[in-house]
This record gives sequence, C-alpha cells and structure tokens, in this order.
Amino acid sequence: MTDATGPGTPTPTRSRRPHVPRVPLVPRVARVHRRRGTARVRTLVALGDLMLDVVVRAATPLEHASDVPGEVRFRQGGSAANVVRSFVRLGGHGGLICSVGRDGWGERLVAALRGDGADVRAVAVRGATGRLVAIVDDRGERSFVTERGAADGLRAEDIRPSWLRGVGVLHVPAYSLLHQPLGAAAQRAAEVAHTAGALVSVDLASAGPLRAFGRDAAIAAIGVLAPDILFANRDEVAALTGARGRSLVTLLGIAPVVVVKEGADGCRILWRDPSTGEPQRLDIATTPIAAVDTTGAGDAFAAGFLYALLGSPGSTRDAGVFRRAALAGHRSASDLLRRPRVDLGL
Repeated sequence: MTDATGPGTPTPTRSRRPHVPRVPLVPRVARVHRRRGTARVRTLVALGDLMLDVVVRAATPLEHASDVPGEVRFRQGGSAANVVRSFVRLGGHGGLICSVGRDGWGERLVAALRGDGADVRAVAVRGATGRLVAIVDDRGERSFVTERGAADGLRAEDIRPSWLRGVGVLHVPAYSLLHQPLGAAAQRAAEVAHTAGALVSVDLASAGPLRAFGRDAAIAAIGVLAPDILFANRDEVAALTGARGRSLVTLLGIAPVVVVKEGADGCRILWRDPSTGEPQRLDIATTPIAAVDTTGAGDAFAAGFLYALLGSPGSTRDAGVFRRAALAGHRSASDLLRRPRVDLGL
C-alpha cells in the first residue's frame, strides 16, 4: 500500500504543540488574481486525511446505558479525501497526499479512492488508519469522536515536488496544520506549490480543534502557508477571530480571498479591490435542501468553488467570477446531498 514514490515511517515523537512564527494580519496581493487571459489547469491536490467514517444513526432518542434501533454504516471519509472525490466527480483531475496505517483499512480506503478516479500518494506509517465515528441522533444532530491515528504521520521529507507539478491548487484542511509531523509536511507542500505557481487554499474545517489549538497559534500555523483562499463556516470564523460579531475583514489579513460557508443560507465572499485595496463583499443565496446527512457538504462546496475558479480565464478579481464559483460550489454540495451514500464493504 505504500506508494512506491513516497515510502516512509516517521520516528515517534513526543506529542507537543510545534513552535510556529507569529504572522501579522496585514493585507497582501492575492496570487489568485495574478494571471490574465488564460485559465489555470483544473488539477487539485489535497494534503491531509483519508479516514474511515463509521456513521451511526439512531431511529429513536438515545437512551443512557441502553440500546436503541438504528443504522451503522462504514464509509470513505477524511476532509481532504472528500474534496478530492468531489473535484474528480466534477470532471477535474484530483490527487491526495496522505498517510495511512499499515492495515487493511488503509489499503481499502486507498483502493476505493483510486477507484473513484483519484491519484493517491499514500505513505504507510506506524499506527492504525484514522477513523471517525459520527453519531446522528433522531433529530439529525451530529456528534463526532475522532481517532486520527496514522493520518498525522506524513513528514515534510515525504513530500516530492513531482507530486505537485502542473497542479492548479493545493488544498489543505486545517486538520493538517494542528499536529506534527503533518503540519510540517503541509508547510513543505505549500512552499513547493507556491514555487510552481499553484494556488493554495485552506479550509478551517472544524471549530473545536481550532479552539483547542489556540486562536493565535492557529492563525500563525495557517499564515505560514500563505494561503490565497480561506474557506470557513460561521463557527470556525468565531473560533479564529474570537467573537461572532468581530469583523470578517480581519480574515483578509490571513488570506486575500475569504469564503464563508453559511449552509442553507448560502455563502459570503470577501476580497480586496485591486486598485484601492478596499474590502469587497459578495453575498450569494442558495436554495435549502432537506438532507438527513450533511457530512462532507462543505468539502463538496470547496471542490466546486475551486473547480470553477480554476476554469475562469482573465482577471479573477471580479465579482462575477466569484459569483459563478460560489454557485458551482453550491451545485457540487447539492449533488452530494442528493446522491445516495455508498457504503464501504467489509
């Protein structure tokens, strides 16, 4: 299962928060707006987690110290893998750089993602392949228990520049920045991507891990990647800025383009005017969809947004381009919500 171009077993290290330099919140020029006249190649590589999702859905209210009827399903998971899968489904070329355990689940998950048409660079490391249990109650509310395991084992020295050659965008969920050695691998991949002229996007992914890591440390870890695009939802914005009511413009000091996903309410896009430097804002509404399971919808939105953005010729500092990208993101998420979920066979 170890990819022939990237084997490696990390040396066990003590679990401690890495030192990262503090990054000032200052505006900078977005490379997403650099090229004119031609569209970027529609190739996305994500770096991060490929995990087993165990989805438990209760048919009646949960009862403490007892059992209730319901469903238990095994599915492909991992935020990074979800983005790649949706990007490939849209017609793009998608790749995943990840680490998995030397176990049957790792082999099965890699084979399944490759079967979906993705290029997977999987490094086998010590430990069990990452897994997540999603507990969905009878009202549709979700709670998660995560064992990241081998998902955090990718090292900076595992990254091969050839894996990012010709890539239009490198996408990194924030999960990939909060643990080592994976955080160092993400930083190395971002350096290679920037040198190759690719965009770098970061999705804040989940509010809880951001709060646990610490607001200032999270901002610094994200800033080291110098992202061109930042994806977030309302809770993640609050976790990173410290308060729900704080101005979203703060996030423009982290990335020059910020996309706030608001679920059934649509999304909000912020960027700076190329001539004046003044913040610009665009609100895009969407049609709500009744869905029992929204897992992965945010990842599908990011895939659709990036797919449309990479296919847009000319200067992409244009509200019309951002609008089309947002609508493409909503269509991608809607397609996922309507599509029957495929179980991963035992």
